[in-house]
Amino acid sequence: MSEKKTDVIYEPIEDTETEIGLPFDVILYNDDIHTFEEVISQLIKAIRCSFEKARDLTFEVHVKGKALVYTGDLKECLKVSSILQEIALHTQIVS
Repeated sequence: MSEKKTDVIYEPIEDTETEIGLPFDVILYNDDIHTFEEVISQLIKAIRCSFEKARDLTFEVHVKGKALVYTGDLKECLKVSSILQEIALHTQIVS
């Protein structure tokens, strides 16, 4: 009885559209360069929040040294972070 060998080639499936569903956070850090008004305005632009919310976040950054200013998917966090960095604010994205 003879055995017939067959070569099986496995090719990995590439899924470039896969997104990990983990939420990400944008952290804003305090500095001694920007005024409250500058930070408030940039937060309103970046996260589309009310003046009051931006003011509260700015005060938290000032008092605590940092604040979580946005939570969402990575793509949106990158957008928010880049808008904040337009005026050289210091940010970090964490998961």
